[in-house]
Amino acid sequence: MRNEQHQPAYDVIISGAGPVGLFLACELAMAKCSVLILEKAENLHSPLKQLPFGLRGLNALSIEALYRRGLLEQLEVPKRLKDPHSNAVQGPRRQVGHFAGIPLLSGNIDASQWRYRLPSATDTILISEMEELETVLARRAEALGVDIRRGLAITDLDQTEDGVTVACGDRSFQAQWLVGCDGARSIVRKVGGFEFAGTEPEFTGYSAHVDLIDPEKLKPGRNITSTGMYLQSQPGYLMIQDFDGGEFHGADKPITLEHVQEVLRRISNTDVTISALHIATTWTDRARQATTYRTGRVLLAGDAAHIHAPLGGQGLNLGLGDAMNLGWKLAATIRSSRSKEKAPEGLLDSYYVERHPIGAKVLDWSRAQAAIMKPDPAARAMNAIMRDLMETCDGATYIAGRVWGVTTHYDLRGDHPLVGHSVPNFEFEDGARLGELMHDGRGVLLDFDGDTSLKTLASEYGDQLKYVSRRAKEQLGLSAVLIRPDGFVAWASDSEPREQSIRKAAALWFARKETI
Repeated sequence: MRNEQHQPAYDVIISGAGPVGLFLACELAMAKCSVLILEKAENLHSPLKQLPFGLRGLNALSIEALYRRGLLEQLEVPKRLKDPHSNAVQGPRRQVGHFAGIPLLSGNIDASQWRYRLPSATDTILISEMEELETVLARRAEALGVDIRRGLAITDLDQTEDGVTVACGDRSFQAQWLVGCDGARSIVRKVGGFEFAGTEPEFTGYSAHVDLIDPEKLKPGRNITSTGMYLQSQPGYLMIQDFDGGEFHGADKPITLEHVQEVLRRISNTDVTISALHIATTWTDRARQATTYRTGRVLLAGDAAHIHAPLGGQGLNLGLGDAMNLGWKLAATIRSSRSKEKAPEGLLDSYYVERHPIGAKVLDWSRAQAAIMKPDPAARAMNAIMRDLMETCDGATYIAGRVWGVTTHYDLRGDHPLVGHSVPNFEFEDGARLGELMHDGRGVLLDFDGDTSLKTLASEYGDQLKYVSRRAKEQLGLSAVLIRPDGFVAWASDSEPREQSIRKAAALWFARKETI
């Protein structure tokens, strides 16, 4: 494999210009890393990204991530969740999500159980259009100097101790690092030799836009039948689950009108007639995860690292979380290679340590939903029990916390219960909010009590750590908080900070200016 003449080397090559690859590129470029994105598609427009297929539910962590980078405001006014798949009403019986098709109702959720969630917090879930999200992220990436090249798919790679060379047909490119954000069928994962372990599917899922001669024969909303599940959201937009063990999806057969009609009739137990098939795609609940997210100088993020059924829209949120976690750590590693500021030992490895368990939980969440949607007596019994639990306050709050990402945390082994959680969006006395101070992607040492020793400590880390001394309207009993660039709490104290404790925490995540 030879490098194309006069082709510059980059700090990072990212394979895939979807939301995960674009968001990761923004994080890296903001930290002054040179980034090349290679995307096999010629453009970002796709019929499948049009409404309603392109609608995605952004959970609390994704919303916070976009907000903390000044990107949320660039989306058109996002829609508060009103499940388009139901006839949900406003008020306490408003549907705000689901688990295996079982409605999650707003009136059953007790948000007071989330101790550190403030009134100034961002929304718990918003509906966004996939194409618009990619457009906003691509615009930001290009403004930051990211080189995006479309119509180029990676076909091979070769890595050494010093870098990676990738081939795109007869062209090649070089970088220090390569990150595969190229989806469920990731070439980077396959060529890079990553093991992709997991379970095989229970069903083939269909998303289709059709014209129906007699749509009244289909019941509204989500319907679990003796043979599967079907749903008609907007007129003619169908989702079907056929528990065939994923056989049709795996067969790679053309999706014809006749086939979709046969499946729909069998699952709905009607003789409904399709007069036109505009577009259709299939998917499954295959659940697999890379056993490592890094091999040498090659890393994985998003669907390249983990796949599962798109039930509840967890995939995009999981991938954006990967990008937010990896970006600052990889940037610090790159900065360390060209300066005296040596990144803390094991910083890049903590990406896998923190994100792999989160991914594993989402895969099990997907498997559990598939298990209780099966058309058999055991699944129907489990479904009934889950339905009862979700009608209780504790059950609904638990489900909401998981679906919305509110209860997600990393095991950072801190003494304070806030450590490892996303930092609350403190509102200061002047009306500003913490998230608005995090647009530059730097860590923050938030000092509520004006402790001069904390200001001195922050100065030892140069531009990596921003010192903020302000009083907040609601401080939750805290005196100081150390916040990583991804918005997660690395250290917190309710009393006068112990210098040894905060210095130890800071050294785990940031490089001191004078380190040689």
